[in-house]
Amino acid sequence: MEPVVPDYGGACVTRVVPGLLTDESPPWMPAPIRGADAVVLLALDGLGWNALEAYRGVMPELAVFEGGPITTVVPSTTAAALTSLATGLAPTEHGLVGFRMRAADGVLNVLTWQFSGPGRAPEPFDVQRHTAFCNREVPVVTCSEFRGTPFTDAQLRGARFVGWRTTGTLVEHCRRLVARGEPFVDAYYPGIDKVAHEFGLEDGFYEAELRSADALVGAVRDALPPEAVLVVTSDHGQVHAEADHWIEVGDLDPHVALQAGDARFRYLYARPGAATELAAAARELIGDRAWVLTRRELIDAGWLGPPPAGSIGSRIGDVVLAAHDKVAFVDPALPREAQLRSLHGSLTADEMLVPLLAARGRG
Repeated sequence: MEPVVPDYGGACVTRVVPGLLTDESPPWMPAPIRGADAVVLLALDGLGWNALEAYRGVMPELAVFEGGPITTVVPSTTAAALTSLATGLAPTEHGLVGFRMRAADGVLNVLTWQFSGPGRAPEPFDVQRHTAFCNREVPVVTCSEFRGTPFTDAQLRGARFVGWRTTGTLVEHCRRLVARGEPFVDAYYPGIDKVAHEFGLEDGFYEAELRSADALVGAVRDALPPEAVLVVTSDHGQVHAEADHWIEVGDLDPHVALQAGDARFRYLYARPGAATELAAAARELIGDRAWVLTRRELIDAGWLGPPPAGSIGSRIGDVVLAAHDKVAFVDPALPREAQLRSLHGSLTADEMLVPLLAARGRG
């Protein structure tokens, strides 16, 4: 299997916001965007292109949108991809290189900003310093509970927070902002990702959630005038996970000081002087089920973007396990992760390809 590598210079989530906020849209942007007076960009967390294709029959609203697939970033995970969507930067540029990553002498959970290490968690500005949305004060309609959190500060620096608690208020916020003359509104809905992680992709709950998310898309479109365009994208797709898909890599423990990353894009930080031995042992143990790369190989391949500056490179594991089979790697420091029923982070098409779709308002 060949990895689906991000097209950082082209049809990728990193280029969506810059393409929407400039006068010249790239040719891969859906046609309804051109000439629109206002744009609402709605990110449906966890909706992969392949899932949309498989479930078009239960998503009639999105089925008639124009557009197609683009690539997300590596790792194909929320912390990295949503930050790339907002800032227009690759993970090695903005610095949030995974769900969990090494910071100082511990591991930082980027979404919760919990730090397992000596001392306090780093300040968001010290981890991610870039301003979102091309330095414009864009209104962001997102979950109310995210207000004031460190990840929100890191991901959406410079934006104007507009919280919602129900999907009805999400729709009304978008309608009012456009009616007041906002030329660009960013919106976020996490339901697909949450349901997929809890129930997997092969349960009726997942299909029911896809129907609900599609109805939300229709409601936002109904709330917008024809001069406005609704653009729908995502941060990553999903891979279904069963209990027997999880692999313990305890045989590597003699070489490993810390683990982080995502279950399907596992960062291994070597004990002093053990990086070469760790890479060789990892290739021997699971090289038939995952792409195993050293930090240098990963950087040279450009999967996470251009060569990192400053301390960003040290946040990447000395060795990365990027699953291509339907497997995931257990981190003993995060046992609850193995309860998830869907996963993402690696470079398969199911995880890497996300929609970029658009339709004019019909309100």
